[in-house]
Amino acid sequence: MENEINQIVKQVKKGNKDAFGIIIDTYEKRIYQHCYRLLGSFHEAEEVTQEAFVKAYTKIHTFKNKQSFAPWIYRIATNTAVDWMRKKKPLYILDQPMAVGENITYLDHIENTSETPQETVEQKENQDEMQQYLLQLPSKYRVVLVLRYMDEFSLKEISETLDLPTGTIKTHLHRGREALRKLMHGQSKGGQ
Repeated sequence: MENEINQIVKQVKKGNKDAFGIIIDTYEKRIYQHCYRLLGSFHEAEEVTQEAFVKAYTKIHTFKNKQSFAPWIYRIATNTAVDWMRKKKPLYILDQPMAVGENITYLDHIENTSETPQETVEQKENQDEMQQYLLQLPSKYRVVLVLRYMDEFSLKEISETLDLPTGTIKTHLHRGREALRKLMHGQSKGGQ
């Protein structure tokens, strides 16, 4: 997979714009989920995902084929999400037409991947609960927890993505888990 992506990146660097569509198709859902976990908003995640791919396209010449592509694109998405959190940009109105005179809205492009309404409700409740805990964490802990446990990155990949030493990643993971545990324990006590 990595060799295929590197070949596609070479094509993009040579000016093949269509090849970048393959990269988007390969990473779009994962990047979107990653951004959602960081931001807690479907609308903001959509916006940040789009912005991250635009940045990736304009910076593709900085990608070195010796490195792994996934950490590179996740770094761009993570940095874009962190910048977004700092600036807290206004949301796009997703129910407005994408272009003047079109009847297609941004909402029309959001896929429904759930199988049944019951599964949708249960999954949403679990995601919302975990999302609320994650959003209470400082962003430096939230980012490493999401990359490690939700995006399933190795410590090395997280280190490459965030450009931080592995020791710092381990510290952030430990402190993030502890903070999350305290939040969840405090919530369950408060709820009883």
